[in-house]
Amino acid sequence: MGMTITEKILARAAGKKKVVPGELVDANIDVVMCHDVTTPPAISMLEEHGIDRVFDREKIVVTPDHFQPAKDIASAELHKRLDAWARRHKIKHYYKLGRAGVCHALLPEQGHIRPGEVIVGSDSHTCTYGAFAAFSTGIGSTDAAAAIATGQLWFKVPASMKFVLDGSLAPGVYSKDVILAVIARISVDGALYRAMEFVGPALAEMSMEARMTITNMAIEAGAKNGIMAFDDVTKQYLDEHLKDKKDYTIYESDTDAAYIATEQFDCSALEPMVALPHLPSGGVPVGECAGKEMDQAYIGSCTNGRIEDLRIAAGILKDRQVAIRTLIVPATPSIWKQAKDEGLFDIFYDAGCVIAAPTCGACLGGFMGILASGEKCISTTNRNFVGRMGHPKSEVYLASPATAAASAVEGKITDPRKYI
Repeated sequence: MGMTITEKILARAAGKKKVVPGELVDANIDVVMCHDVTTPPAISMLEEHGIDRVFDREKIVVTPDHFQPAKDIASAELHKRLDAWARRHKIKHYYKLGRAGVCHALLPEQGHIRPGEVIVGSDSHTCTYGAFAAFSTGIGSTDAAAAIATGQLWFKVPASMKFVLDGSLAPGVYSKDVILAVIARISVDGALYRAMEFVGPALAEMSMEARMTITNMAIEAGAKNGIMAFDDVTKQYLDEHLKDKKDYTIYESDTDAAYIATEQFDCSALEPMVALPHLPSGGVPVGECAGKEMDQAYIGSCTNGRIEDLRIAAGILKDRQVAIRTLIVPATPSIWKQAKDEGLFDIFYDAGCVIAAPTCGACLGGFMGILASGEKCISTTNRNFVGRMGHPKSEVYLASPATAAASAVEGKITDPRKYI
């Protein structure tokens, strides 16, 4: 029996020829991602045990993002602690305010993600990097402390599920609609501690930015990781973004690899999707909820705050006015600058939008777009739990940048295809 991509990467990291689902392995870590919310507790744990070291200052990437710029005294203290630690250990890849961005957009953009590697981060959406044929997963602060100090963690090898994306996406339908449809079918625990491996002709036609949207939300189905095979699209992105280390190892799933389940999706038949409150699995075709009035539209986050997403939104907002408050949040400073240079900011400004600095912001109920009681927001983020973006009695509706932009124009949930 052969191995999947996920199994091959973990076998390599554990120094083994073969691993099987359910096996416990000690794996060497290639990259540890650290941000401003979960890393300070990890630092405290290390200090409590008298540990003041990092395993490799060049394999740790640090960026404040959740509450940056600092929203209050508590977040300022977190930033101060993170900054002091990163400086003390001379962390090579430390992105300070002004260059810091939403971690899951920043790391690939800055060339820190390579195929075949094991990447961990103290954030649940670290699974994003699986779009680059890497094993990437979120960890808690305790595991982050261990990874920072030792460069190793133990994993239970996950069984793999295959998701075949057939056909081609129609105009007005995007990768966000694909992953919302996937989660709607299998539910929020349908891939619990599984590796979600995505394949198929519809995937082959997607950009890397679109692919990252899919793997970003693998955790919303309970997955340990999401992963995709390396191809020419991957190579082109890496050729443009890799800096320090351009060599990498490509792994492919064997033809006789074992999958515990295979799900097929006819992407040609997909419509724009909206995930109704209060779970990401609440996805329905936009026609089933069109007309529901909104108070806010939010376009940004590690799921849909990249330049491609902003271009999609701008294409709909051009020469139109928004009917509700609308926030545009580029995910990184480079994306912010590119959007400005391309004239997208002029479109957003003329439409009546607020353009924010790169931050996770309101996605996790932090700041810059918090919802009041009873308010409804259509958002390109990844979670719509109770109170996720503000008051417990507010509601979040997940959608693509196109659906969010069209809904902003009309002030109610709107099928974006009428504007395409």
